[in-house]
Amino acid sequence: MGTDTMTRPAVLILLGPPGAGKGTQARMLEESFGFVQLSTGDLLRAAVAEGTEAGAKARAVMEAGGLVPDDIVIDILRDRMAAPDTRRGIILDGFPRTDAQARALDDLLSEQGAQVTAAISLEVDDAAMIDRVAGRYTCAGCGEGYHDTFKTPAVAGVCDRCGGTEFKRRADDNAETVGARLRAYHAETAPLIAYYDSRGVLARVDAMGAIAEIAAALATVVRRVSD
Repeated sequence: MGTDTMTRPAVLILLGPPGAGKGTQARMLEESFGFVQLSTGDLLRAAVAEGTEAGAKARAVMEAGGLVPDDIVIDILRDRMAAPDTRRGIILDGFPRTDAQARALDDLLSEQGAQVTAAISLEVDDAAMIDRVAGRYTCAGCGEGYHDTFKTPAVAGVCDRCGGTEFKRRADDNAETVGARLRAYHAETAPLIAYYDSRGVLARVDAMGAIAEIAAALATVVRRVSD
């Protein structure tokens, strides 16, 4: 069935290393299916800014220099998922990262009569990934992502999305740092791949092609699991 007749919200998890295109693909899925991308970093900052109960707890931990515990992240996610704009579905980016977080997410979804629809692993070649990440940059105004080779603005120096003319690069987008981040990602995510594979909701998508090709493959997965 199509997204208009889905009986309960889709819950998609995008798994992929830095530079795999998760942010770009999540935005395209938002536009195609009416889903909402939920990044834990953005959720934490928003909850702190809004002064919610969970946000206040997160602020205290962050100000003390600690990592926000899973139960607070889950509380913040629960609050956000209650908003009406998530009724078609959500795309989780950056969460879960561990088996414990995956189980906590399952418990949260079970409370709501839902479950993970698909955990989609964006499969990449590490060596090519280093080249890809080293060339990326973003619009300073809206955060739209670009790349020196794979995705340049239609008009040089002007953001396609917001018309901004200021761009920025992450200081850690260099070969040495990206290599270390890739190794950490594989070590961290391998158990999650097995976790979702054992539950029959894992899908793998080749993320080394063109953006449009990857988007088409993701859309095929979403339509298949939504039927």
